[in-house]
Amino acid sequence: MNPHLRPASLPLSTQAAEGMPRRCWTVAEVEEMVRVGIIDEDERFELIGGEVVPMSPKGARHEWIKIELNRFLQRVAPAHLTIAPETTLRLDARTFVEPDFCVFRRELDLKALDGSSVLLAIEVADSSLNYDKGRKIGIYAAYGVREVWVVDAIRATIWIHRRLGASGYAEIAEFTPSELVTPMLAPELAVRLSDLGIGPATEA
Repeated sequence: MNPHLRPASLPLSTQAAEGMPRRCWTVAEVEEMVRVGIIDEDERFELIGGEVVPMSPKGARHEWIKIELNRFLQRVAPAHLTIAPETTLRLDARTFVEPDFCVFRRELDLKALDGSSVLLAIEVADSSLNYDKGRKIGIYAAYGVREVWVVDAIRATIWIHRRLGASGYAEIAEFTPSELVTPMLAPELAVRLSDLGIGPATEA
């Protein structure tokens, strides 16, 4: 967790409309429910402050961009980096998220993977763009993830969020498909979407 951020920036437990508190789940409880079959292991959701948040269905364009990015990242990644697609990033006892890509040092034990050890998190977003650029960015910042990219699958732009400060990310910028985008902590993964054949979506 980023020690410079106030505890108030962390996810809070929620209340139902009538003011009654909701039951908050822990990561361990959710993982056990998946293990015994109460929750289908293929069900897509994240746990934010103990609250289960369903994830939007992935469209064909989202999947195509993710496949092309994965092909590129796996090809150029140096031996000391791991590129983990759709890994579960456990941020604390009541919060986990599932970025489309998580970059970290290869020698890191997966049990020790937390926000501060992530070199780069990448989200590919279409219908979930507002959530990924809004509430989810706040979660990444609160837990010390030092750089997050949100790829707008429709416009084929990359929104970068980096340089953590007391109030979140100090640097937020949008890059066009033809611009080279270089990760701050993993410069070997610099990418230009147009080089991968990825451009803005065209209407049918």
